Amino acid sequence: MSKNDILYGLHAVQAILKSAPQRVLTLMVLQGRTDQKLQKILQLARQNGISVQEASRKKMDALAADANHQGVIAQARPGKTHDEAYLYELLDSLDYAPLLLVLDGVTDPHNLGACLRSADAAGVDAVIAPKDNAAGLNPTARKVACGAAEVVPFIPVTNLARTLEKLKARGVWVKGAAGEATATVFASDLTGAVALVMGAEGEGLRRLTRETCDELIKIPMVGTVSSLNVSVATGICLFEAVRQRSV
Repeated sequence: MSKNDILYGLHAVQAILKSAPQRVLTLMVLQGRTDQKLQKILQLARQNGISVQEASRKKMDALAADANHQGVIAQARPGKTHDEAYLYELLDSLDYAPLLLVLDGVTDPHNLGACLRSADAAGVDAVIAPKDNAAGLNPTARKVACGAAEVVPFIPVTNLARTLEKLKARGVWVKGAAGEATATVFASDLTGAVALVMGAEGEGLRRLTRETCDELIKIPMVGTVSSLNVSVATGICLFEAVRQRSV
């Protein structure tokens, strides 16, 4: 079972049943659960010929490592993994200015999942992150993403600074969020081909990442709190881009 993906939570399971049902091998549901939300998932499973098993809470808790699985777990074939070559193929296929999200060493899977959810809502074309010293798409990140992890390309790269340089060579403006910036996100032009770079929890952007950015921008803070959670800051920056692009 370790070779397969384990997805849990109502939104994550429903999303894969809608977007990639061919990946789902089995669906496990909590014994005695019959509510309407679960019925929607069971209907999708029946439509796609997916076997459904009832299981005890103890068994499901163990499979989900005691995480909040909400009474539903899917065992699925691993999804397609995206590499850096896929990123450039994706960019070449677009007929509009891309919006990319870059996460520079976000290590908390809850934050990664929340960032993916915001990225999907904002129409981000791909999320890029370092392969090492950063959170990956584990079950926790997938659950928090509420299905976004199944539809937004997540691209781990070996050398983030080098990837950013390649993006710049392709005409993508790389804009990093940093507290020491003088320009605000609201004053920055986010209408063209843009990669928004968000730093790690607590530490912010790494030095080389910061130096690679075309521009540093900040969210103006007027209260006593000096910084925001990375997922909250990501949502603010992404939806400022959405606002500018919809004008």
